[in-house]
Amino acid sequence: MKNSYESPLSARYADAEMKFLFSPDKKFRTWRKLWIALAETEKELGLPITQEQIDELKAHAEDINYEVAEAREKVVRHDVMSHVYAYGEQCPKARAIIHLGATSCYVGDNTDVIVMTEALQLVRQKLVGVIRVLADFAMEYKDLPTLAFTHFQPAQPTTVGKRATLWIQDLMMDLEDVEYQLSKAKLLGSKGTTGTQASFLELFDGDYEKVKQLDQKIAEKMGYRACFAVSGQTYSRKLDSQILSILSGIAQSAAKFSNDIRLLQHLKEVEEPFEKNQIGSSAMAYKRNPMRSERIASLARYVIADSLNPAITEATQWFERTLDDSANKRLSVPEGFLAVDSILNLYNNVADGLVVYPKVIEQHLRRELPFMATENIMMDAVKRGADRQQLHERIRVHSMAASKVIKEEGGENDLLARIAGDSIFGVTLEELHAIVSPEKYVGCAPMQTEEFIQNTVRPLLDKYSFVPTEKAEINV
Repeated sequence: MKNSYESPLSARYADAEMKFLFSPDKKFRTWRKLWIALAETEKELGLPITQEQIDELKAHAEDINYEVAEAREKVVRHDVMSHVYAYGEQCPKARAIIHLGATSCYVGDNTDVIVMTEALQLVRQKLVGVIRVLADFAMEYKDLPTLAFTHFQPAQPTTVGKRATLWIQDLMMDLEDVEYQLSKAKLLGSKGTTGTQASFLELFDGDYEKVKQLDQKIAEKMGYRACFAVSGQTYSRKLDSQILSILSGIAQSAAKFSNDIRLLQHLKEVEEPFEKNQIGSSAMAYKRNPMRSERIASLARYVIADSLNPAITEATQWFERTLDDSANKRLSVPEGFLAVDSILNLYNNVADGLVVYPKVIEQHLRRELPFMATENIMMDAVKRGADRQQLHERIRVHSMAASKVIKEEGGENDLLARIAGDSIFGVTLEELHAIVSPEKYVGCAPMQTEEFIQNTVRPLLDKYSFVPTEKAEINV
């Protein structure tokens, strides 16, 4: 249908697996699984529910009669009760015990937790995939010297691989946050209208132990270790804020990477992949725009801003609950996950196809290296008996003159020639070229890179051997 708005995140960017997690099918099938878990547990704890009723519920757990539910919702204006009614139409023997003792948040909130948990697991998988690709890149280029920048001004050299470890480290911090959040995942459980479980205490004739068992058994049936110990009608919206904060962190890491790549592509040192028939500009046929990195930055900006939604929602909830969270949650949580899914797909694709231009990198480095080598040149002259203060002054004068040639005349850096022509230094141009070798100025970068990848990153990746390695495909 082309006459109605559709979300670009769903239509263009995110993968089918993530889109399914936030689909009606996933939502309403999970509702039915929760209703089955509730009925089974209530039966186990002594309520008059038959196996025949439960078998009937299980027989229709997947074939949701959407038409009936939608027609009913137009009448009662309540989505949960509409689906209770529709399920009951398919399961007449079990109709009376569907949703017994529960409130809407039993299915709504528990499903939200389940979906967000599974979505985080998918995010974890894609994070690991990007880290794996970047680790290979870092090792391949651990020894390639490159000009480093502080304030985007030339600074002491590093290596291309060492720079990649900075991207990896950010993602590993994000992965730690994802793992921590997954480690403490728990359901809302069956808490009732204000979190007091009053309806269940009534059902179980005042037996508090059975009420507690109800929560624990439901959690276990749904694959969780526990439920929140206390709640209002809903789980605390702090959870949504924490999860979106993690997604924001991933977006921040990805945006940092994408900005670096965009700057490097401007310098013609490193480029994102460019397809054979890809068009960079409708007007300038020669252009190779970093469109994928720009899309990462664009989507990341959305996620970072989106993370404010659940933060504000949590801050403004009243007492045991208000409903001003509902419409916002329906947008902010799914869209946040779909955007991060898109970002990680792009990140993997770009990282897996980075094109490095060593000759350009060397050219840029050698243009700036004479300035960075002056301290070593000066120390060598001191060892031969020259006066450091005089040398420092001569270096300053020659550096200013060389900078003028570069900046005002557009010439090449002739600092080494000036130093070689100054007898106070007692060194030839050939000797200076030997001193000014890029490999001598990268410090511990190659060793740091190798140690970081082999001792920190590879052991981590070994824990995720279940994550498949595949080349990321992206939509246009």
